[in-house]
Amino acid sequence: MGRTAAAFELRAIKQRTTWYDLAHEYIEQRWERTPGNTRRTLADAFATVAPALVRPGATFSDPRVLRRALYSWAFNKKAWQCEPAEEWLRALNWMKQNSLPVSAFAEADVLRRALDAMCRKLDDKAAAARQPDARGLRSTKLSTLLWRKGTSRRTPSTVYGGKRPQSMKRWIRPPFPIRPGASPARFRGSPAGGRGPHLEAFFGCMYFAAMWPAEVIHLRIDQCHLPKNGRGMLKLSGGVVTSGKEWTDVGEVHSLKRRAANATRPIPIPPQFVRMLRAHVKRVDVAPDGRLFRNQAGNYVDAAAYGITWARAREYALTRTERTSRLAKRPYDLRRVGMSFWLYSGVDPAECARRAGQSIEVLFRHYAKFLDGLREQANRLIEHSMNEWQRVSQVDAPGG
Repeated sequence: MGRTAAAFELRAIKQRTTWYDLAHEYIEQRWERTPGNTRRTLADAFATVAPALVRPGATFSDPRVLRRALYSWAFNKKAWQCEPAEEWLRALNWMKQNSLPVSAFAEADVLRRALDAMCRKLDDKAAAARQPDARGLRSTKLSTLLWRKGTSRRTPSTVYGGKRPQSMKRWIRPPFPIRPGASPARFRGSPAGGRGPHLEAFFGCMYFAAMWPAEVIHLRIDQCHLPKNGRGMLKLSGGVVTSGKEWTDVGEVHSLKRRAANATRPIPIPPQFVRMLRAHVKRVDVAPDGRLFRNQAGNYVDAAAYGITWARAREYALTRTERTSRLAKRPYDLRRVGMSFWLYSGVDPAECARRAGQSIEVLFRHYAKFLDGLREQANRLIEHSMNEWQRVSQVDAPGG
């Protein structure tokens, strides 16, 4: 009798608890121990999936208002200090009334709707290549909570079929990002203005040394060996990530995730990059704490600031065809194309992975396919081997 009562109680809880309620609870529980940028990506994932997990036939009149209310208030605990705007309140009330109960997660169709939502934008067009991966990773965390609480029989692996949505890799030609004398940030007459020359070496760090932006922001002069001639060396020992005030109490600076405080990574750098860094130090000096890069106030370089500079310089430096493509769309693409260029040049994959601070598996999965030339090079190697095999076969044949 006791088991029967417990079963009925669990069923009642499943019927009363909605997906929206559980996501809201998840955000509240994890907020204090979650970095600001992770809070933002969680909110993005949940705000994307929530409108798909509603009762059949339910549709809110303005999807953009609903999205904004979910992203900026429902899944942002810092915003709970104030009441939501009236139009947001209507959207949130609609979501509370129409969100599916967690018991619906037993249906495969419900999970497919969630997956489809991750791959689409509000205008129903396909999302950017990497968005499904990131959103799937965040939503898998909530699925883990469902499973652990007993409100879903599906483990995280079965929710996503053992895989997260796979993104399509886009190709980037090797000559573009920073070739001698032609870095976009070097054009003094470009709309990037005076900030361009200051950030030339900043972008160079991502391309020549395959550094994460967080590592570049944190780079200090005592980590750099910059001789007048020949190759230099960078000894990386950390990085910082900044988060905006919308997702933290006062703005946040914290270390890279999964990175030991005393971890170091030596990276040899070519002479042309050594000269670029030496010129940068001579031109603007370093911050009091030794950082090579800082904003006008002497603080950490903001991602939005260098992103705007890169976008303006890209408009100035590229052809119309290149601008309409996704060629070097973001500064982070410099790191990707830098690693791919190492592989293209014949550097051992293990050494590429070590310099980049990645595993070999990650290196090939995300970076090795970024060069058009790799395909042509592979074709030439195969054709050469086939021709050689055919030549040897003819020589060894009877009467050859």
